[in-house]
Amino acid sequence: MHDIRLAAVDDIPVIARHRVRMFEDMALLPPAQAPVMFDRTVRFLERAIPSGEYVGWLAVSRDAHGSVAGGAGLQTRTVLPFPFGGGAGAGVGTGREALVINVYTEPESRMLGLARRLMEALIDWSRAAGIERIALHASPSGRPLYDGLGFVSTNEMRLMLLTR
Repeated sequence: MHDIRLAAVDDIPVIARHRVRMFEDMALLPPAQAPVMFDRTVRFLERAIPSGEYVGWLAVSRDAHGSVAGGAGLQTRTVLPFPFGGGAGAGVGTGREALVINVYTEPESRMLGLARRLMEALIDWSRAAGIERIALHASPSGRPLYDGLGFVSTNEMRLMLLTR
């Protein structure tokens, strides 16, 4: 069994490792770049967790070791006001948005419902915090989870400006 808890500054190395492993599993991060990703993630989180820009949750084993089986996070942000709904129920949001990042479950803990529980905690927190919209970039293996939680595909496109 696992408990879901908020991540803290002491959890930064685990979160950074999960981020590296997530991108490695998707074959998006060459092994030589893993240390760079880890270090940059640690530096970002050292600032973002205390400021509240990053809020994370961890699935932690209830055994004596308290090992972390998975995690998920949000990067909170404010964007320009946006429309929501349609027809007579349409409205305008104030721009409180969050981007889901770092959803990762250790291989030996997959298919236990941990990612769903992490995402449910993240969604509940977002509602309570007044977040109006949650966005994410789904891997093919994550799509069924997000579809089941009510996420819908949008028209987002991406232009990468970085070069090697």
